[in-house]
Amino acid sequence: MRADTMTAMRLPLWMKVAWSVWVAVWVPVYWKQYGTQNFLYFCDLGNLFVLAALWLESRLLFSWQAAGLLVFQTLYIIDLTGALLTGRHFIGGTEYLFDPHLSGFVRGLSLFHVVMPALLLWAIWQLGYDRRGWKYQTLVTWVVVPLNYFWRPQFDVNWARGLFLRQQHTVPGLVYLTAYLVVVPLAVYWPTHKMLQWWARRLPSQNRS
Repeated sequence: MRADTMTAMRLPLWMKVAWSVWVAVWVPVYWKQYGTQNFLYFCDLGNLFVLAALWLESRLLFSWQAAGLLVFQTLYIIDLTGALLTGRHFIGGTEYLFDPHLSGFVRGLSLFHVVMPALLLWAIWQLGYDRRGWKYQTLVTWVVVPLNYFWRPQFDVNWARGLFLRQQHTVPGLVYLTAYLVVVPLAVYWPTHKMLQWWARRLPSQNRS
């Protein structure tokens, strides 16, 4: 690669290659273990978006994923940390990491959840923040979650049928779905966007957007 091209790159080549290799291993393993629908989880879609974001050095893609993933990936880390320290899952969602019937290799591949928040924040630090990110995440939510609601609903992908992988019966399903599509963007994506805007104001001036 030419020296001027290397100089123009703002994200290291080794990181791009490493993430590409990891995704090339992760996709077939997860496909065999969990099936096609598992790739509709926002965290799993995020791995593919981040792959593109790394190579394109796209602040929009990184901002988009940060708006959608930071809160949920942080809750994942909190639950995993609590389970490791106390043996209890205070939130839920990481129980499978302690399932002895699941191969250690598959469980190890799931640790991308722990890496993702730091990677997203670091990439935004390097590239800057794009204010459109939360809007793109909202549009994806409006497409993906209804699909999760109707396609193999027993798996409750992205909590389309109830929180914490438990189908709810408190209100009619379509009422819950509608509330989800309104509440999650307003209560999760928008506040995350505002937090990222606040944080971005502390970035070097050339990285702001």
